Formats: sequence, structure tokens, C-alpha cells
Amino acid sequence: MIIVEPKPLEEVLEMVKNENSILVVGCEGCTAITQAGGEKQAEVMAHLLEMGLKLKGRKDVKIKATSILRQCDRQMVAISLKPLLEGYDAVVSMACGVGVQTVADIFSNKKIYPAQNTKFMGSHDREVGKFSEMCSACGECILHETGGVCPITRCAKSLLNGPCGGFARGKCEVGGWTRDCAWVLIFNRLKAQGRLDLFTKFRPPRNYQLSQSPRELGGE
Repeated sequence: MIIVEPKPLEEVLEMVKNENSILVVGCEGCTAITQAGGEKQAEVMAHLLEMGLKLKGRKDVKIKATSILRQCDRQMVAISLKPLLEGYDAVVSMACGVGVQTVADIFSNKKIYPAQNTKFMGSHDREVGKFSEMCSACGECILHETGGVCPITRCAKSLLNGPCGGFARGKCEVGGWTRDCAWVLIFNRLKAQGRLDLFTKFRPPRNYQLSQSPRELGGE
């Protein structure tokens, strides 16, 4: 999923301080799963903005909260938000950067403000409340060769052919020896699977053309 982090309230208040009508739009996709931008969070944001603007002397601002299934789906955004946006000049989006840009593209006459900072794509460990970056969307997946551990993302130096000299006792020097060395993880997993031949396989330099931005897939 895409991991986001809420912006400080003061930053969002600064964005919308001159707006007269604001629709706060939640997203029931990734940000709702991480409890950062779903319907409940949109309602809380609307209340906080209302109170914050009142404290700044803006007591006449119309603010409403709503939520749609996914803000990254163009058809869903167009169908769901068009009737809701009537009477509102600005949108505060609780989605990731993809959702914010999708809404801005479709409703280019409206001002769209992001309520989140998009951090990375990762997994969620609910037991400890931790989010971990797992994928960089590099466009050339080799997880079948590395035991399901991505060296591009989980190795601090994105090395493709084994670890550097900066690891000790399975830990990486980057970050003060607190993170597992990705290539030690890869070695241990391939060893357990009896596939260490993949560990010694040479991998040529990445083809960076596959990850040049902006990327597109499909269509005509």
C-alpha cells in the first residue's frame, strides 16, 4: 500500500486560510487502511479546520467532509465528486499524492490542497504499528531471484550483486547498525530454500529507462 503521513494542521490551515468553502475528501483506499485519510479522518479534519479557521477570525467558512472509494481512479472521482463539489471552491484531499493529482486533473477549476505527505510504498505491521518501505516501483522486478527481498529498496545502497563491506552481524552501517542488511536477509532465505546459486548470479546494471518518470502503461 502507499504510506502517507498527515501534514501538520497549521500547514493545512495556512493553505486554506483564504478559502470560503472547503470540501474535505477522504479516500477509502490506502490512506483509510492506515487510518490516515478515510471517512472518519476526513470528518475530524473538517472539524479541526473549522475550529482553526474560527480562531483565525474566519467564522463564515463552509466546510463539509465526505469520502470516496478511491481517489486514484479517474472514473470513480469524476462520478462520485462532481455532484458533491457544487458550491465548493476548494478541496482538501486526504489521499496520497496520486489521488490529489487525479482530483486536480479532473476538476482543474477547483483548488486542491493535500492533507498528507506521501512517504513510500510499504507494508503495515498492525501489532507494533509500524510501516516499512518494501518497493520502489523500479519497473524491473527481480524478487524471484532474491528470495522475495527487494535489494533496490531494502538495501540502503540499492546493490544488485551482494552486500558491501559496510555490514556487521547482519546489520547495515547506514542508519547506525539498526537495520538488517538486505543481502544478509537474501542469503539466509535463499540458503533455507536451497537456492544459493541465485545469490552468486551476476546481475547487470539496472535499466533506468524502465523507471524514467513520468511512466504510463496501457491505453491506446
